[in-house]
Amino acid sequence: MTVWQKIQRRITTIWLELATGFLWWGVGVVPLHHVRRFFYRLFGMQIGSGSTLHMGARIYDPRHIYIGKDSIIGEKVTLDGRRQLENSRGGITIGDHVDIASEVMIWTSEHDISSTDFAPIEEPVTIGDYVFIGPRAIILPGVTIAHGAVIAAGAVVTKDVAAHSIVGGVPAKAIGQRAQNNLQYRLGRARWFQ
Repeated sequence: MTVWQKIQRRITTIWLELATGFLWWGVGVVPLHHVRRFFYRLFGMQIGSGSTLHMGARIYDPRHIYIGKDSIIGEKVTLDGRRQLENSRGGITIGDHVDIASEVMIWTSEHDISSTDFAPIEEPVTIGDYVFIGPRAIILPGVTIAHGAVIAAGAVVTKDVAAHSIVGGVPAKAIGQRAQNNLQYRLGRARWFQ
């Protein structure tokens, strides 16, 4: 890596840290959905029509986060859009009509505890349409949650989740199947001041 590349990487890192702080402590506490959406989009997040993020969201690198239409992201949710390694595939894709409850954490970056240098691992997370993720669930890097799946509260999802299945536990395992496969609901409007 050349000196110029190191300087560019450092400047990018500092900019992302400043943006992250602004989004957490400035934007995340504003009690108006339209204002928060405006700033999240300004910083590169793609947010579909009718979707909203409730207050207190922790956003890491919004440039690599895509949220479809009519999706609701709950209070104090962590969305890790980091994709900083060369050739990395990190980032988050959230489909349409997705309901993510409060304090859910979705991570795309972790450390390789088996490597001698504790190297970072960045893998994308993909969440299909009509998925429900219960409060305080944790989704780890590289996971795909298929159409209509349900993640129980407090579950730690380490592997892909099949369509319409219900998973729970630590680590998450299949505990049931969603009764309906032909999902067509809309989540409705977000509540004011949340």
